Amino acid sequence: MQAEDLIEPTCRRFSKQEIWLLLVFLLSLALVNPWVRGDGVGYYAYVRSLVIDHNLRFERDWLAANPSFVEARVDYNGHLLPDQFTRTGYVGNHFSIGPSLLWSPVIVIVHGVVLALDRLGAQIPADGYSRPYLVSMALATAVYGFLGLWMSFLLARKYTEARWAVLATLGIWWASPLPIYMYFNPAWSHAHSAFGVALFLWYWDRTRSGRSLAQWFLLGLIAGLMADIYYPNALLLLVLGVEALAGWSGAHDGESRRARATLASLPRWALFGLAFVAALLPTLWTRKILYGSVTASGYPPIASWNWTSPALAKVLFSPDHGLFSWTPILLLATIGLLFLWKRDRLLGGSLILVFLAFYYFIASYPDWDGLSSFGNRFFVSLTPLFILGLAALLTALGKWMKSQARALVLASTTIGLLVVWNLGFMFQWGTHLVPARGAISWPEMTENQFVAVPLRISHSMETYLFHRHSMMENIEQGDIEQQQTHSKGK
Repeated sequence: MQAEDLIEPTCRRFSKQEIWLLLVFLLSLALVNPWVRGDGVGYYAYVRSLVIDHNLRFERDWLAANPSFVEARVDYNGHLLPDQFTRTGYVGNHFSIGPSLLWSPVIVIVHGVVLALDRLGAQIPADGYSRPYLVSMALATAVYGFLGLWMSFLLARKYTEARWAVLATLGIWWASPLPIYMYFNPAWSHAHSAFGVALFLWYWDRTRSGRSLAQWFLLGLIAGLMADIYYPNALLLLVLGVEALAGWSGAHDGESRRARATLASLPRWALFGLAFVAALLPTLWTRKILYGSVTASGYPPIASWNWTSPALAKVLFSPDHGLFSWTPILLLATIGLLFLWKRDRLLGGSLILVFLAFYYFIASYPDWDGLSSFGNRFFVSLTPLFILGLAALLTALGKWMKSQARALVLASTTIGLLVVWNLGFMFQWGTHLVPARGAISWPEMTENQFVAVPLRISHSMETYLFHRHSMMENIEQGDIEQQQTHSKGK
């Protein structure tokens, strides 16, 4: 494999659709929120602690976190509770190291610049918490999120017309939970996860007609990084299983030749596996140090999950962060995977299998609702699947209506309305007009969309853009109050 295999897409003239996507992204950077809170404390702690403190001692990170994170982890004297420590004596951090791996090049550079400026008298705290670090982290998250969208667009454009690919990309971008984790909560893992899955699918599809050994090795590294970012992303490896099965069943050379072909493929799979494990070493290393075992995740033991009674209906339709009830565009996108299967059996069939496996996995997880979550945040990983599915559905709509112009108007209007609805819903969630945790009231939420949101959004956006610090303090206080109310209600 040559280096240009990875950089070729950036060495050509950009299409007008890509330019539009880039312009939208550049304008959206005003929404970037340099904020570390909640789960983001755990994700960001790796890069901050390793770069600044040169260890994996997270006491400092836990105590410096946002109040709603700290209060459940300290005693009356402000000391970390004993249950925050593992048997190895380290603070338990079950969050994955993958996002920090992606942030690390930026944070290392920023830290070097801050140290250099401090020698010149700048007096910028070189602790990983000051504004240069947080702004850089948040911007990096937005860039990774956009790269994931861009690669998803490239993949969708390969199988559908560019008009439908760009419309699907914009729709999933702004009518799904992605903006919350790409801009508002940038220290969480989900935008990075969408990037990792997009990179894996894009490169897998690009090389599936025939991979060299070097390409198998690189695909293994990408797959390992994808799992480093978010462990359930390993389910994407099912596409390789489907690919292998399709190749085996498509052979018509007789059983003996099939056996020889299978034997010949073993070195490729061994190389892929070696690269995959090599890329997973940061995860295995942190698990060993923090928990004393490379197989310990810090999450509830997988044997205790609800494998025989998964929350299948609730995950999709519950008022408690249901995937389709909160973000209906994802229902259209999921249906679209069936149309993608008609266009390309291997790609569509692989992605349908991945979605079903991911769906069952999350439905079996005890905290399937994501606790404090906009929509079902776990499925942000599948952003590329949803873009491909929606693009395929829009393509089918265009053929059914026979008039491309009418189909484009109908599709654009529908997606535009879903985007507006989602933006209003995100505003409600972010400002606590609806609970961040637990079930919401649909009548109350709907009334807010038409009454409270139009009245408040202009002033709130001005505050968000120009007085963000005070707004974040108010949101944090509201989150503490809602968390206490939710805990009492259990």
